[in-house]
Amino acid sequence: MSLDRMIEKIVALQNPTVAGLDPKLDYIPQYLREEAYARHGRTLEGAAAAILAYNKALIDALCGIVPAVKPQAAYYEMYGWQGVRTLYETIRYAQEKGMYVILDGKRNDIGATMESYAAAWLGLTPVEDSLEKPFGADCLTVNGYLGSDGINPLLKVCGEQDKAMFVLVKTSNPSSGELQDQKLESGETVYRAMGAFCEKWGGELPGKYGYSGVGAVVGATYPSQLGELRAAKPSTFFLVPGYGAQGGGAKDVAPGFDKNGLGAIVNASRSILCAWKKTNAAPEDFAKAAAAEAVRMRDDIMGEVGEIRLPQ
Repeated sequence: MSLDRMIEKIVALQNPTVAGLDPKLDYIPQYLREEAYARHGRTLEGAAAAILAYNKALIDALCGIVPAVKPQAAYYEMYGWQGVRTLYETIRYAQEKGMYVILDGKRNDIGATMESYAAAWLGLTPVEDSLEKPFGADCLTVNGYLGSDGINPLLKVCGEQDKAMFVLVKTSNPSSGELQDQKLESGETVYRAMGAFCEKWGGELPGKYGYSGVGAVVGATYPSQLGELRAAKPSTFFLVPGYGAQGGGAKDVAPGFDKNGLGAIVNASRSILCAWKKTNAAPEDFAKAAAAEAVRMRDDIMGEVGEIRLPQ
């Protein structure tokens, strides 16, 4: 099962973190942007080329430290087809370097439309008598609030292609409680109900380490709910946003882990991407600064989690 590979990588590197590749042009050193503009002009093509060069340098610096990357599709789509091509090339490059790729698309629809999303990001697309791989990410974030109609097509592709998903459950944004904390007639919160669906859906994608291929997005900005869900959803692996720039710290993410130090992977984006600015590093050292921040984050979280072990 797909998440088993990520779990094994987490244990091998003793690092339960994922680097979010959510680049903006002003995160990228000016010299790198100017090199791209010299070739392609100050155009979408030039912007996409600068982002790709930036991403590749970051991946080179991080691949021996961080087990996974999480590109957010919107940061590439905003640069048109040129940006989407950069997203494709970023996914491929990260995988070539041995990194697990979580595509943060938060896709959601039903029927044939969701089948198309699943084929695009995780699966294969038929072209006459051949099957082609459009993007080939390892995992996709999805919005489960259309119910099983929006998840079942993805479950099928995940099973066939050895892929996984993370379903939005208790997100890190300040207004998440407007819906997710509402109580149903049963007295259960909406996020607890969605977490229960993740456990149910995950039964179709069992893993060898006790976690299924249907994970949950649970924010570091709500540590009590993170701990509550960890206790209630023992088969659901968590993707935990909100560390770093959004205010979450190591003590906030710690409740998401089990007794083996497994059960969660913590995301940071801006704190890694912009580390060179925060530390006043030379622009040419942006990747080195990102690696140093990734190591600091790893050590910070591992100080709370302890050694990560595969279950016996």
